[in-house]
Amino acid sequence: MSGPANGRRDVAPVAVVGGGLAGITAALALAEAGWPVTLYEARPRLGGATHSFARGGLTADNGQHVFLRCCTAYRGLLDRLGSTARVRLQERFDVRVLTPQGGRGRLRRTALPGPFHLLPALAGYRLLSPADRLRAVRGALALRGLDPAEPALDRAALGGWLADNGQREAARRALWDLFAVAALNIPSDEAALGPAAMVFRTALLGRADAADIGVPSVPLGELHGGAALSAVTRLGGEVRLAAKVDGVLPGPAIRVGGARVDASAVVVATPHGQAARLVPAEAAPDRDAWAGLGASPIVNVHVVYDRPVMRLPFAAVVGSPVQWIFDRTASGGLTRGQYLTVSVSAARHWIEVPTAVMREAFLPELERLLPAARTARVVDLFITRERRATFRQVPGSGGLRPGAATRWPGLFLAGAWTETGWPDTMEGAVRSGLQAARLARRHLEKEHAP
Repeated sequence: MSGPANGRRDVAPVAVVGGGLAGITAALALAEAGWPVTLYEARPRLGGATHSFARGGLTADNGQHVFLRCCTAYRGLLDRLGSTARVRLQERFDVRVLTPQGGRGRLRRTALPGPFHLLPALAGYRLLSPADRLRAVRGALALRGLDPAEPALDRAALGGWLADNGQREAARRALWDLFAVAALNIPSDEAALGPAAMVFRTALLGRADAADIGVPSVPLGELHGGAALSAVTRLGGEVRLAAKVDGVLPGPAIRVGGARVDASAVVVATPHGQAARLVPAEAAPDRDAWAGLGASPIVNVHVVYDRPVMRLPFAAVVGSPVQWIFDRTASGGLTRGQYLTVSVSAARHWIEVPTAVMREAFLPELERLLPAARTARVVDLFITRERRATFRQVPGSGGLRPGAATRWPGLFLAGAWTETGWPDTMEGAVRSGLQAARLARRHLEKEHAP
């Protein structure tokens, strides 16, 4: 191997536990800074919650993952991975909204500076009554005045705030839930106001271009996992797949398959439940409280038609169990017909429903939304279920999220569930990895100062 990490052969490698986006980011940042790194992943692939699989000649992703232009840390990771050309980013935020009754709406930003860029779209949003449009504009301006870091917002619910600020049920379904449920993976009545305010202020009510939507143009396994494996090894790091870490030990060190492996530092970048089992109570006395973060599921319905049925790259939906529809034909490698993915967040109702029942529920909905689907033949339909897609971002959850540092020098935490200032998203995961890497570098520089 060659790369910056070879410059410190006398230092034990930093052990990064977990090969999701947080762990990948931490490993890359440390290797780029010249520190030796070993990345451990229990599964036979990198990518964590973003991965792909083959099905009958089709390459499918486990779920639909999008990002926004304001996701600067995630876009920086794509640059490091050489994957920037493998995503498509809108030149201007533009979302078509469908209803089963044939109604159509559109939310498209103007050339006005933020936060005024979306006000004309709200004022002309046809799925709301004129009175609700005006209330939505007022609600948006009021939301922009909130401070997401205010502790009281973590204890309040988004749904209650919307009701108190004149947002009627129809407006919540046709507007606010479109983005809140997708971003927070929880119904707005249950969502904490703090992270919701952060999403709306940063993405929709901040810079004019902040909410421009990006989607992968290749499978996630290629975009993240495969690219990360190449990048880490190119920098001189080591990646150990199918290597389950059993615990973190004083030293610091880790236990792999019952054997102690010394490290110059350890970054635990796993989901919170696994992290609580790995990290000793002496290092993180609050680790038992992490269980209170819980889990919220996402379900994806994958449908392959024998012909094209949707012309849009993606669309939002209101008044239906379908929430968002994405055209994944090209990225899935399909050469005939069309491959659509229906993304359903906050999917507690659907997570255990059998595929046959899901088929009976979602295919008629797609036919109502997409008239061309009524005459098309369904070639394949399958379901992917992420039971623990995110933690439950309910009131009080912000107080349970730990920082990157622990009480043990040299032991750090990463993951979208830690305190990042962002909800549980790809951006949050990458930011957590960068923060853990920064703290680890400071520790290493202090320990190995000349």
